[in-house]
Amino acid sequence: MFSKNGYTLELTTSEAAVGSNVPLQFRILDSAGTPLTRYTDTHDKQLHLIVVGSDLTGFQHVHPELVEYGNWYVSVDFAHPGDYRVFADFTPDGGDGITLSADVRVVGSYEPRPLPAAATATTVDGYTVSIEGAAHAGQTSKLTLSVSRDGIPVTDLRPYLAAYGHLVALSASGLAYLHFHPDGYPGDGVTPAGPAITFYANVPSAEDYRLFLDFKHGEVVRTAEFTLTADSETTPVSEHAHHAHHGH
Repeated sequence: MFSKNGYTLELTTSEAAVGSNVPLQFRILDSAGTPLTRYTDTHDKQLHLIVVGSDLTGFQHVHPELVEYGNWYVSVDFAHPGDYRVFADFTPDGGDGITLSADVRVVGSYEPRPLPAAATATTVDGYTVSIEGAAHAGQTSKLTLSVSRDGIPVTDLRPYLAAYGHLVALSASGLAYLHFHPDGYPGDGVTPAGPAITFYANVPSAEDYRLFLDFKHGEVVRTAEFTLTADSETTPVSEHAHHAHHGH
C-alpha cells in the first residue's frame, strides 16, 4: 500500500490469477482508516484507475464503480503473470488531486518484455499517431501528438472524458506516474478536433518514459503507446498554462 496526504489505497487482495475480466476491489482510506465516499469529478469521473505491468505492458485506463461503504469495483485484464501496479487518480471532495498506488502479483512464470525503443510514430488499429517535441527533465516541454488514418489527418476526434486526448507517462525506472491533460478543451471555440493534440508536460528525471495516449474516434477509444527519452538539457520554454497530475 502507498499513502499520501493522509490517504491510502487498500486493495482487497495483493494476488490474482491470469485472466480477462478479473474483478478488482479496493477502498481509499483517510488518516483515521475510514473509507472515503465523497469525491470531486475530474474529467467527468470520480476516479481514474490505471493498471500496468512492471515492464510497462498491459496498460489499462478504467473507471471503477463506487458502491456501498466506499468500496470500488472494476474488472481488469491480467493477460500475463508478473507484477502489476495499480494507480488510483482522484480528488477528495474539497481537497486536491492525489494519485495513490498499490501492487498486485499475478501468479505464474514471469518473463518481462524489453521496453520498446524510442520512436516518433506508432500505430494502433489502423491509426498512426506521431509525436513532435522533446522532453527535458525538470521543465515544461511541449509535446504534440497527431492522429492520422490511411495517411489522412483525423480532424473529427470525439471528446473523451472532456478532452480530445489523455496522456499518461510512466517512468522506466520506478513506475513514476504522470497524467497530462491537453491544451484547450472541446467546445472552447479554439481547440481543433485533431489531428494535433498538444500537451505541456513536465517529467521529473532524465530517463525513458512509456507514453499512453487515449483518444476517441467514432465510438471507439484507442490507446497509442510510445517510448520517449527525456534528457537533462535545459531549454527556455515560454510560460503556458498546462495541466498535470503527478504521482508515484
